[in-house]
Amino acid sequence: MPTPARRTRSDALQNRERLLAVAARVFAEQGLDTAPAAIAKQAGVGVGTLYRHFPTREALIDAAYRRQLTRVCELAADLVAEHPAATATRLWTRHFLDYVTAKSGMSAALDAVIASGTDPYADSRALLTDAVATLLEAGAGDGSLRTDVTPDDVLLLMGGLAHSAQHATEEQAGRLIDLLMDSLTRNTAAN
Repeated sequence: MPTPARRTRSDALQNRERLLAVAARVFAEQGLDTAPAAIAKQAGVGVGTLYRHFPTREALIDAAYRRQLTRVCELAADLVAEHPAATATRLWTRHFLDYVTAKSGMSAALDAVIASGTDPYADSRALLTDAVATLLEAGAGDGSLRTDVTPDDVLLLMGGLAHSAQHATEEQAGRLIDLLMDSLTRNTAAN
C-alpha cells in the first residue's frame, strides 16, 4: 500500500518563500558569487534548510527567477479585480518593467542555470501571454482597451519597452508607458 504524500508544513513554505525573495534580490544585486550561507542568513534560516529546498545554487537561481515571474504574472488578475482594465494594465506594465530590471541583474546567474542544463525560461512566454490576455479580456469587457490586438502583439511591444526602459530615466520610462497605453486605448469607447 503506497504511503500518502506528506503535506508541507506552513513554516517550511514560509522559509522557502523567504529564501526565494532574498536569493532573487541578492543575485540581482551581487551576482553569482554570493555564498549560499549568506543568502540563508539573510533569509533567517540555516544553510541546511537552504540545501533541503534547493540542493544546488542553480536550483535556487532557477526557482527564484520563476517565482518572480509567476508573481508578476499573477498580479495581472489581482489588478483587474481592483481597477478598470486600462488602469490595471498601466500598473501591471510598471511592475513588469521592475521585474525586467531585476532580471537583468540576474543575467549571469541565469546563464549559469542554462549551462547546467535547465531552461529557466521554459514557461515564461506562456505565463506572460496569460497575464496579458487577462488584461486584454478585461479591457474588452469594460471597453477601455482595444480589441484588435493580441497578447503576442502586446508582448512584442512590451519587450521593446522593457529593453528601452533599462536605458531610460524614470521620467522617460513613464512616457514610454504612456505611449504604450495610448496605443492600447486608441479608438476605444472609454477613450
